Amino acid sequence: MTTWSIHPTAPDAADAGVVLHEYMAEMVRRWHGRPERPGEVSAALAESPSDDLAAPTGLLLLARHDGRLAGCAGLRWRPGWAELTRVYVRPAHRGAGGGAALLAAVETYARGAGADRIRLDTRTDLVEARALYARHGYREIPAFNADRYAQHWFEKTLPARVDDAAVPR
Repeated sequence: MTTWSIHPTAPDAADAGVVLHEYMAEMVRRWHGRPERPGEVSAALAESPSDDLAAPTGLLLLARHDGRLAGCAGLRWRPGWAELTRVYVRPAHRGAGGGAALLAAVETYARGAGADRIRLDTRTDLVEARALYARHGYREIPAFNADRYAQHWFEKTLPARVDDAAVPR
């Protein structure tokens, strides 16, 4: 039986750097429809850094599959909601439930931080990501940002925590 473990980490931790670089390399390849060129991934990481995925502005989660580094997902805290970003599962671990495990974890952390919903943006070419979000209750909404790479926007309302519910008197 395979197991997933997901834990917060600092964006500048060594394992985080490895998986964030792989994430961005895939984003560059898919955007351009060709292998990345020297310096392109570094430039993309500089243009869109992940340093805000740490307290107090966000959170970065690393996923391990049977103990091996397998993926990541980030949250940026917004007033009352959280923005999902950097969702990535390494190719060798795809199809084993990592995307679902990451979404469950970010939803738990977001709700625990007081967010009532999660929003995200994604691109048309990321067909698998859009399907994952739709399968897990995210619905497409009008644009909520002007990110030049965003082509689709999603939102999921998070259920209230049990301790948030009104207690009958």
